[in-house]
Amino acid sequence: MGNYNRTLYALIAILVIYTVSFVAFIMYSITNFAFSDFYKRLDFRRNLASERMLNGKADEPNWSLNYLEELHNQREFIVELDERLHVVRDSGFDKSLWERVNKKGETNFKEGNTFYSTKLYQQQGKSYIVGVSAENYFYTHHLRYLQNLLLIALVLGLLFVTVVSLLVKRSFIRPITGLIDEVKKIGSENLYLRLSEDKYTGVLKKLANTFNRMLNRVETSFETQKNFISNASHELNTPLTSIIGIADLTLSKDRAVDEYKSAMQKIIDAAENLEKKTNALLLLARTGYEKGNKLNFKPVRIDQIVMDAEMSVKAINERFHIKTDFSMLPEDSMKLKVNGLGPLLQLAISNVVSNACKYSPDHTAYVALGAFENGILILVRDEGIGIPESDLSHIYDPYFRASNAQHFSGYGIGLPLARNIIKMHEGTLSVSSVLGKGTTVRIELPTFTPF
Repeated sequence: MGNYNRTLYALIAILVIYTVSFVAFIMYSITNFAFSDFYKRLDFRRNLASERMLNGKADEPNWSLNYLEELHNQREFIVELDERLHVVRDSGFDKSLWERVNKKGETNFKEGNTFYSTKLYQQQGKSYIVGVSAENYFYTHHLRYLQNLLLIALVLGLLFVTVVSLLVKRSFIRPITGLIDEVKKIGSENLYLRLSEDKYTGVLKKLANTFNRMLNRVETSFETQKNFISNASHELNTPLTSIIGIADLTLSKDRAVDEYKSAMQKIIDAAENLEKKTNALLLLARTGYEKGNKLNFKPVRIDQIVMDAEMSVKAINERFHIKTDFSMLPEDSMKLKVNGLGPLLQLAISNVVSNACKYSPDHTAYVALGAFENGILILVRDEGIGIPESDLSHIYDPYFRASNAQHFSGYGIGLPLARNIIKMHEGTLSVSSVLGKGTTVRIELPTFTPF
């Protein structure tokens, strides 16, 4: 904010200096022109006066006035000089200005608002100073008016610049202040909050969008770490307790070989369960947002990934059936490309499709793939048991299982894992479900845009 204020004040200062300099230059140029032009007019009238006065026609009427406009308060005078350039006689010239007159040539000078033009003339062995004086009406009236007009324009211009600068500052600072206020509301306890991108335009909208994307990464990483700690302590404790309990019970007294074998098998089963849960936790943790992950992203065809995911699901369980609808595919194959990691996207889609098959009575999942403007849409639908409405808000919690899914095998890790992977690719995963009628998973991914 301080840098913006300094920049704004610097621009105002530069504009003020430029405006003042411009006004001063205009005044200087017009004043010089007005003086030069007026002196030329005086010189011309002085030459006419010298012809009339020195040719012995001083008593004749001023015939030049018939052809030239008389200047304001115009006066003519002649001063006769001796050989030493001392005044012999004069015709009313102001003696206080005599020192400013050039006795050997031409002189142009100004006293107050009166301008003078004089020149030395030689005739019949005598020397004369002939001069003309007049008030410069343009200088005393029009130029003063122009000067006042420029000063008023300067003041109004400065006021206008100041008002506009304040308005621009307010209009620019207000959305930034609003953005800062929104950011201040976001903390570790409410990382789900996002900035309202629709309230801003231009660069601020891009900033809000970038910040929201960063919040997505931070929220996912934060949730991943939090879930990993809480779930690890809870989920790993059960098989560890089981292993320790079986071992302690087995070693509490001598037992038959079959009993030892049975105990060892239980320990192996618990250890395998522990291994699966550990691997699931580590996989979920690795799908958190990491800055380095995106460096390995590259364009991949989403239709190929969907088909590979279907093959992997069928390979896991031969009873699973998948019906795919490609009727919404665009003609341009470039619209099917996304920027990401193929194996991770395949893992996410495989988990969603596998869940759809698992919870359907006929083990059938319906998959549809299409494209919309700047994005790709994947729909995975089943006609299975559905999810109770009270459980929908918890389906993204690791190891959470719906109340009506307890008789199905699983760890409750597939959907959170898929959601993290989709968010990593700047996409969205949403679930809608009707109890007893089925569930639909909607996945949207941004289309790859080459730079």
